[in-house]
Amino acid sequence: MKSDLDALMQEQDVDAILVTGPGDHNPAMVYLTGRSDLTLTNADLIKLRGHPPVLFHANMERSEAARPGLPTKNLADFHLNEVMKQVDGNLLEFQVCRYQMMLKDLGFENGRVALYGKADAGAALAVFTGLQHALPGLSFVSEAGNTLLMQAMGTKDEVEIERIRRVGQVTTQVVANTADFLVGHKVKENTLVHPDGGPLTIGDVKRRINLWLAEAGLENPEGTIFASGADAAIPHNSGSAAEPLRLGQTIIFDIFPCEIGGGYFYDFTRTWCLGYATDEALALYEDVLYVFRTVLSELVPGQSTRQALLRACQLFEERGHPTICSHPQTQDGFVHELGHGVGLNIHERPMFGQNAGPAERLHPGTVITLEPGLYYPEKGMGVRLEDTLWVRPDGRIEPLVEYPYNLVLPVG
Repeated sequence: MKSDLDALMQEQDVDAILVTGPGDHNPAMVYLTGRSDLTLTNADLIKLRGHPPVLFHANMERSEAARPGLPTKNLADFHLNEVMKQVDGNLLEFQVCRYQMMLKDLGFENGRVALYGKADAGAALAVFTGLQHALPGLSFVSEAGNTLLMQAMGTKDEVEIERIRRVGQVTTQVVANTADFLVGHKVKENTLVHPDGGPLTIGDVKRRINLWLAEAGLENPEGTIFASGADAAIPHNSGSAAEPLRLGQTIIFDIFPCEIGGGYFYDFTRTWCLGYATDEALALYEDVLYVFRTVLSELVPGQSTRQALLRACQLFEERGHPTICSHPQTQDGFVHELGHGVGLNIHERPMFGQNAGPAERLHPGTVITLEPGLYYPEKGMGVRLEDTLWVRPDGRIEPLVEYPYNLVLPVG
């Protein structure tokens, strides 16, 4: 949790965190400001260990910078026009000087700094290399994967949980709207059709989904998977916009919107068949639902995520399906990880892969997805179910939002 951040910095010998970039769609900035709705074009946030973050901002954006209630520093007070004259307009030297002044203002010129945020990679490399030369007492921490912030983000406080739950409530309402929209169409030659007789397409459905999300105050920066038939047999095929919606085919509907401005995500999947399901599709669905419910019932706080993955593989293999455990390169059967953490990033810690280390565990406060699936490209069908779950402080593990697991939507 955010309250663990100073302890994590102490444990990993990090003296300061520096976050750069815009105020929105910038997970590290959103996390430390607590806001996803800040229209800061470009800002810098510096947190010294043991101190609250300080937000450095442009003069024109001082009112926006004040909204999180953090200590702020107006860059106009640093007389940057004079600095630009002193470096003869050299932008790299200017940026290095700016950071020197900011750090000096905080009384910090020696120590280990962890870098986060959104910036052009080449420009950031040049600026922070130059800054290290200018301030040799600084060293920048190289992190990848399980970073300091990712460790803090791995568990959520009550405010974060309620924000994710609210996104989930809107998400499932949009899913219900989508089901009603599909059911309300007539059928012609085994295909859903508009009143004018033209086919209803996946593109038509996705446009409605985006509209409903926007009307409810969410956005969809990662897109939506609404894939039918052969497309549903490839896990991350998002679906072909021009594809008509036909009866009997499996449709994987994987939706993962977030708060406006790149805030908290929710991740949710159902598989539907319109009108009816073939015996083969029903058998796959029943296997996935069984594995989903069995693994969910066996999850306990402190459990390693890899243990949960191995259990899912065992259950699928007992039902005759290849898995990534028995056939790591398989494109049939259970072909992907069992889940992942969810927060300000759609994929966070903990992960549920075969290479998940011992630290990848279900701690109280963890928010995860559970998403077993089966895929058979040659049969032209795929099935996946997914809920976002919360490991409660009392140890119970529950979906943040409930929604039915019906396979068949009656139409026609």
